[in-house]
Amino acid sequence: MTNHDSVPVVIKNITPEQVALISQGVVAGVDEVGRGPLVGDVVTAAVILDPNKPIAGLNDSKKLSEKRRNALYQDIMVNALSVSVGRASPTEIDELNILHATMLAMQRAVAGLSIQPQRVLVDGNRVPDFGIASHAVIKGDGLVAAISAASIIAKVTRDAEMDMLDQQYPQYGFAQHKGYPTKAHFEALALHGVLPQHRKSFKPVAECILLQNKS
Repeated sequence: MTNHDSVPVVIKNITPEQVALISQGVVAGVDEVGRGPLVGDVVTAAVILDPNKPIAGLNDSKKLSEKRRNALYQDIMVNALSVSVGRASPTEIDELNILHATMLAMQRAVAGLSIQPQRVLVDGNRVPDFGIASHAVIKGDGLVAAISAASIIAKVTRDAEMDMLDQQYPQYGFAQHKGYPTKAHFEALALHGVLPQHRKSFKPVAECILLQNKS
C-alpha cells in the first residue's frame, strides 16, 4: 500500500437510494478524527457492519453526546463484522503533512480489517489508494451507516487517548480540549512548553519552539 491519493469517485448530495446502492455487499466505512489538534496521533477507523445486525442511532460522531457515542461504540464493537483502527504519529504528520498522514492512517485501518471489503466508502472528498474500489462521500459520516460507525470508533478512541495524555500531563488540559488549538491549550504551551507528542510542524507549536529556543 502506498500513501498516494487515487482519483476518487466523489459523491455529493447523496440520496437514500444511492446510499442503499453503494452499501450493498461487503462495504467498509472509513473516517478520521484528529486532523486539527496540535498534539497526538491522527486516528482513523474502518468498519464493516453486519446487515443482519443493524445498529440504531448511528450518526456523525460530532452530533452525538459523549454518553451516546460511548454506548454506540460498544454496540459497534459487539455487532460489526470487522472493526480496525489506524493511525499516524505526530512524527509522521510532521514528515508527510497532515493530509498525507491521514491518508496513510486510513490505509492502515483498512489493511487491519479481518475481512477484505469489496468497496470502501470514505467521508470527505479524498480517497487514498486502497487497491479496492472506493468512493469519497461528502458528509458521509451523517449519511452512510458504515461511515458513521467509523467516525464513532475513531472519535471515542482518540478522546480516550487524550484522556490518558491528560493523566500524564494534567497541566495541559487535554481532557477538556482534546488537543485542539484552544486558548487554554495555547496558554499551557506558553507556560509549560512543547511535549514530545506535539506536532512540531503545526504553526502554533513551531512558534512556541522558536520562542523557547530564543529564551
